[in-house]
Amino acid sequence: MPDIYQDKYAAYYDVIYSDKDYKAECDFAEQIFQKYSPGQISTILELGCGTGGHAIPLAQKGYRVSGIDISEAMIAKARKKAEDANLKLHFQVMDLRSFNLDRTFDACIGMFAVIGYMTDTRDVLSALRSVRKHLGSDSLFIFDFWNGLAVLRILPSVRVKTVDDKELKIIRIAQPELEAINHICQVHYHILVIQNNTLVDEFKETHTIRYYFPQEMTHYLEDAEFEVLRICPFLDLGGKVDENVWNITVIAKAV
Repeated sequence: MPDIYQDKYAAYYDVIYSDKDYKAECDFAEQIFQKYSPGQISTILELGCGTGGHAIPLAQKGYRVSGIDISEAMIAKARKKAEDANLKLHFQVMDLRSFNLDRTFDACIGMFAVIGYMTDTRDVLSALRSVRKHLGSDSLFIFDFWNGLAVLRILPSVRVKTVDDKELKIIRIAQPELEAINHICQVHYHILVIQNNTLVDEFKETHTIRYYFPQEMTHYLEDAEFEVLRICPFLDLGGKVDENVWNITVIAKAV
């Protein structure tokens, strides 16, 4: 995996995604827990936890959360935020493809298309098998990803996001480069940081994201000893997935 979410991106990450509704996403996870879990969920493993945007609200709801991420800079921010909130969370720098925490959890979540960073089929299978080792029978695994049906119909486009944060203005330009034959999209990020009308920081990162097709992901999950319970649009448990829905959620259980 390439170096992503390094020091500079991590420094501005929470500002860039200040409009992200983490509360609604955590509520969505709880809705799934209540509908599909055969027992009470107390412990949660989060994949690609970033700066703790989901883990911290879930911990505040009473769950015991452990998070892993490949970025040391993001984990450092997550730990600081948890400490400031006086919460006991366990954040560790680990590779999704081969992590080992020597324990099991009641549920695992992978939000914000984290599974899409597994761009090689061997890698996604390794990641799914690593998750399976950390779940007991009937434990839930919930994650979202880019829906290949929609990616190839709608096609990625250039996006510009501007965020004002007190004295700072951050402009993020996302330039996609689709490689359909490999089911991936390289997103070239160019970030400009402006303070008092002066450019004070500028950097680039390229994130390579794989999109998956529903039946393809179902096959990989079954190979890793999961059963798919539901595939739905992200944040819409009762909705229908088709070629117009870009982000989709899989609800699976360990078998």
